[in-house]
Amino acid sequence: MRIDIITVYPEMIEGFFNCSILKRAQDKGLAEIHIHNLRDYTLDKYRRVDDYPFGGFAGMVMKIEPVERCINALKAERDYDEVIFVTPDGEQFCQSMANDLSLKQNIIILCGHFKGIDYRIREHFITKEVSIGDYVLTGGELAAAVMSDAIVRIIPGVISDEQSALSDSFQDNLLAAPVYTRPSEYNGWKVPDVLLSGNEAKIKEWEMEQSLERTKRLRPDLLNK
Repeated sequence: MRIDIITVYPEMIEGFFNCSILKRAQDKGLAEIHIHNLRDYTLDKYRRVDDYPFGGFAGMVMKIEPVERCINALKAERDYDEVIFVTPDGEQFCQSMANDLSLKQNIIILCGHFKGIDYRIREHFITKEVSIGDYVLTGGELAAAVMSDAIVRIIPGVISDEQSALSDSFQDNLLAAPVYTRPSEYNGWKVPDVLLSGNEAKIKEWEMEQSLERTKRLRPDLLNK
């Protein structure tokens, strides 16, 4: 799949996509991530992409013209399944949304900045508005990085052990069970005996019990889903 990220500050996230799983996904040809500097699409000689809001409100607003030019330039090269705007008042991002988006071929993620974007962009160009939480960030770059990571890592072949991704927390609306590794005892703290038993059925039963217990204790809201 291909993800195009439109931002005023590409340097905020460029390094994020050049390491770990996201880099491996791109090296394998399973994902393409392209970052576009919105300032490259403005006709302003000072490369400004914002202006004062009508109505005398505080802050600055991202202008419609450079956003339209950038989106239209991308759409002239390929079709896009979604044009996403990351915003605190969007639909809450979750694992099921990441799963759905991982099946798309091409998506655009527009990062807001300053006080916000001209609302006509949201009305005429955006197909999906997404929030990663009920709080406000300086810009949408971190949200775009979070979403891209969650989307790309579950594309088949990105993670060598695909079962690992499928057993992550939230895949089935349950938190994952605890995990342990060597040594089996440290400072008197022991790994649960069942995990050392080799009894696959008992281990699966323990895993489900632990997932349910942790979800009930830490995130009871998930059980309603």
